[in-house]
Amino acid sequence: MSIDFTSVNHAIERWGKRKDFLIEVLQDLQDHYRYLPEPILAEVSKQMEIPLNHIYEVATFYKAFSLVPKGKYVINVCLGTACHVLGAVQVLSSFEREMGIKVGETDKQLHFTLDTVRCIGCCGLAPVVTVNEDVHGKLTADKVENVVKRYQKEFKKETEKKSE
Repeated sequence: MSIDFTSVNHAIERWGKRKDFLIEVLQDLQDHYRYLPEPILAEVSKQMEIPLNHIYEVATFYKAFSLVPKGKYVINVCLGTACHVLGAVQVLSSFEREMGIKVGETDKQLHFTLDTVRCIGCCGLAPVVTVNEDVHGKLTADKVENVVKRYQKEFKKETEKKSE
């Protein structure tokens, strides 16, 4: 991936160079790249006049940030109490089998990243999984294949549109 610092310029224009907006700048960049590449962090450090080690402290403290590439679709399986009791562990195992990756990993095509959370706040829909901003409630291990296929089709459509 070629690094274009235009994204840094836009984020800093949007939020300003105030140090107390570092998290917002990093969020914009995380949304753009789906992770925080080292050259981008170095450019943020330079433009905002914040030591690079401080930026790394922030980027590694918050779970929302990643220093390694994530898939286009980040799947979070809730393992909170209600979800756990109603089968979230089996749902998680099914995702691992279906995608061939473990928790915390991203597939080689950068389609999917699989992770867990402790509570999504939708206990009435347990077990719950989010795929980016989409919420999938009352999910069972049997339904996981359909969820994965749905996002594989979306990815394929988007890829085809870009190549036209």
